[in-house]
Amino acid sequence: MSPTFGIAFGGGGARGLAHIHVIEALDELGIKPVAIAGSSIGAIMGAGMASGMAGKDIHDYARSILGRRAEVASRMWRARPGTIAEAMQNGIRVSQFNVERILKAFLPEAIPETFAELKIPLKVTATDYFGHKLAVFEDGDLHSALAASAAIPAVFRPVMRDGRLLIDGGIYNPVPFDLIENDADIIIGVDVVGAPEEADRKQPTSVDLMFGATQLMMQSIIANKLKQCRPDILVRPAVSRYRVLDFLKIDALMNETVDIKDELKRQVEKAVEARNSAAIKGRRGKQVG
Repeated sequence: MSPTFGIAFGGGGARGLAHIHVIEALDELGIKPVAIAGSSIGAIMGAGMASGMAGKDIHDYARSILGRRAEVASRMWRARPGTIAEAMQNGIRVSQFNVERILKAFLPEAIPETFAELKIPLKVTATDYFGHKLAVFEDGDLHSALAASAAIPAVFRPVMRDGRLLIDGGIYNPVPFDLIENDADIIIGVDVVGAPEEADRKQPTSVDLMFGATQLMMQSIIANKLKQCRPDILVRPAVSRYRVLDFLKIDALMNETVDIKDELKRQVEKAVEARNSAAIKGRRGKQVG
């Protein structure tokens, strides 16, 4: 009997475009996960997969938009505040975009409104700001959960849901493989957090430092989690040289991370072989007993 698979897509902004390669690799292997978890951009990619979209379809859709500046600008214009009152709500916040509006302008139509309409169970993380804890969504409205999970502080406004102020799910759980560790035989984690890199040895700006410090914090959380439990497979595409908002660099990022597909396929093969070997030994042990 073939083992079941679960996959956790991590947060990382534009670096999460590399998740598409992972989805394509699983498609090519004929693997359909029975459980998916995601944080931030990983929640969005996970929703695409859970809705039944093939990796190639997600890839084509992303390139058709992010590969054309005019298309991105048009959709950003659609996501602008609907009224002056909305724009002035709680004061002028020119640096905080409404992530719910932006997702509405950019998400493919294949992603449904509710969790119940998904074809594969999905768990989406967010951070409960005033509750000081992780929030996990797996039912009800899907789009608000995705928006909350992707609400990067200082870039997007927090999202209100169920009376809670929610921000980026990657703050508390950058790669949420622990949420599905009991839901499948083999768990895959995909870490696209990356780490600050010296770019031509230039002095980082205050924005670079802010995002870089967040990367270091997330890597610390991941390292601590791995000491407590590990996914059967953990892949880390080479995404560190890309910034969190480098979505327009999709072509370069995808070209530079394509080798993750072969790496994942090798790791899947090893994990399946190890599981089969353990099962054979277990049966022999019972026969001897």
